[in-house]
Amino acid sequence: MHEAIIVFSHLRWSFVYQRPQQLLARMAERRRIVFFEEPVLDREADAFLECSNPAPGVLVCRPHTPVERPGYHDEQFSCLVPLLEQLLREERLERYVAWFYTPMALPLAATLKPRLVVYDCMDELSGFLDAPKELAQRERALLERADLVFTGGPSLYRAKQRHHPRVYCFPSSVDAAHFGLACDPGIEHENQRLLPRPRLGYFGVLDERLNLPLLDALACSHPEWQIVMVGPVLKISQESLPQRENICYYGQQQYAELPRFLAGWDVCLIPFALNDATRFISPTKILEYMAAEKPVVSTPITDVAGPYGDIVFIGDGIESFIAGCEDALALSEAKQRDMVQAMRAVVAGTSWEGTVRAMEELLAAPRPPKR
Repeated sequence: MHEAIIVFSHLRWSFVYQRPQQLLARMAERRRIVFFEEPVLDREADAFLECSNPAPGVLVCRPHTPVERPGYHDEQFSCLVPLLEQLLREERLERYVAWFYTPMALPLAATLKPRLVVYDCMDELSGFLDAPKELAQRERALLERADLVFTGGPSLYRAKQRHHPRVYCFPSSVDAAHFGLACDPGIEHENQRLLPRPRLGYFGVLDERLNLPLLDALACSHPEWQIVMVGPVLKISQESLPQRENICYYGQQQYAELPRFLAGWDVCLIPFALNDATRFISPTKILEYMAAEKPVVSTPITDVAGPYGDIVFIGDGIESFIAGCEDALALSEAKQRDMVQAMRAVVAGTSWEGTVRAMEELLAAPRPPKR
C-alpha cells in the first residue's frame, strides 16, 4: 500500500462530482485518501470533525467550529490545527503527501511533515467572485512550499509555469464509459421526458461564470427550443437567473443521473461569460459532452476553442452563439458522422486512469532538491 494523501479542499466531496473526486477516488485504490474540507459553522458544540467514507479508501473530514468567519479564514486555525493533529494521531498518519486544492489552507501545513507537497491547481481561484483578499499572497507561499504543481488545463499551465520549476499540465479527462451511456436515448431521465424537442442542455455549477444575458437571449430567440439547466446555484442569486417558459432548472443532480439528462439533449451548451473567472478555465464538461457524441456550442473559452474549435461550434457573441446552436441542430448526417468520429478520437486519447498513472509516477520519483 502506498503512503496516504491528505487533501485540503475548498470544494466539498458531496458537491458536484468533478476533478478532485475523479482523481482521488482512483488513487484510493492503492493508497488512503484523507479529504479535509472547509469548516462549517456549529455554535452549539466545541470544534469536532465529522467523518464519513463516501468511497472505498476515502475518509472525508468536515470540521465543525464555532467560528463565524467562513472557509480557511485566519480565525479558524486555532480550531483547525488541534483537529488536524488529533486526526493524524487517531488515523496513525505518519507517511503521507499533502495535497492542496486551495492555497487558503496553507497555514495547516505548519502542523504537517509530508514527504511531498502537491498543489493541484484546477482553477485560478483569485478570479472568482468573493475570492479572499489573501489568496494571491497565500498562493505565492504555496508555490514556494510545493514540490509538484499540477494544472487543470493549458491556460493555467502557461500562467503558472514561470512560478515553479516543476509544473505539469494535466487537463481534466473523462469517464468515457459513464458519459457514453448517454448515447442510448432509452435511459433518458423521466423528469425531462415530457419536454418538447429540440432541447439544448447544460450541466455544471450555475455561478458567475455563466453568461446570463446570453442564456436569456438564447431562450427568447427560439421559444420552441427547450433550455435545460442542471446544477446547483452558487454565489449568484436564484432571482438573477433568466426566467422563461422554455428554460428549465433542475438543480444539483447526482453524478449517476447526468448521462440520463444528457441522453435527451440535442445540443450541449457551454454558455460561459468571458471574465476573470473563466480566463483560465478548462471545462471538464467538454469531454463529457463529447463522450455522449452530442453537438457542442461554446463561447470562445481559450481551452475549448484552442484544442476543439474544429469539432465544436464556437459562438463569439450572442448572435454568433445562437447561430452556432442553429447550425448544430441542422447538422447533415455526413457532418454528424464526421463530428462523432472526431469526438471519439479525442475521448479515446485520454482517461482519468491515465492521468492518475502519470501523476503517480511523479509522486514516486525522487524528491527534487529545493530551489
